[in-house]
Amino acid sequence: MQKPKTIRVKDKDFTISIPEAELKQQIKRVADEINRDYAGKKPVFLAVLNGSFIFAADLLREIDLPCEISFVKLASYEGTSTTGTIREVIGLNIDITGRPVIIVEDIVDTGLTMAHMLDTLKGHNPASIDICTLLLKPTKLQVKLNVRYCCKEIPDDFVVGFGLDYDSFGRNTKDIYTIINQ
Repeated sequence: MQKPKTIRVKDKDFTISIPEAELKQQIKRVADEINRDYAGKKPVFLAVLNGSFIFAADLLREIDLPCEISFVKLASYEGTSTTGTIREVIGLNIDITGRPVIIVEDIVDTGLTMAHMLDTLKGHNPASIDICTLLLKPTKLQVKLNVRYCCKEIPDDFVVGFGLDYDSFGRNTKDIYTIINQ
């Protein structure tokens, strides 16, 4: 069965922008970089819910290192725009003191959520913290961030699929779709 070129999520139309095969290829590339850079280490992957769950699962299946994964839930979106306010819903439940940490994020947009998370994590004294994101909107960044691992840079468009949502819908598509009508 052929995938639809456009989909409707709630009241918005989206067109396919990044096919699943390309996403998987980029995830494998990033995993290979992490495997190389973290050889001999035991990193903690800290996945940001809800959006990163699909990306985190696919990424971890490509990691050959002894590692742990934990989850934190941060929220800053309502509808198709960021609220600018970050609410920590579920906190860190693993000791990261002296451990290398890799934050796994679905999308880095303004960078405000990531800056908040970095500040919070630094208080737990990890050995290091790196950011790994599926998507990055470099033109939208409002804070300076060092995103070490990025699968794909995208323009400042609203996207859904592969874990990313519009008002909690659309996460379950295998491809990433870009909004047509804002």
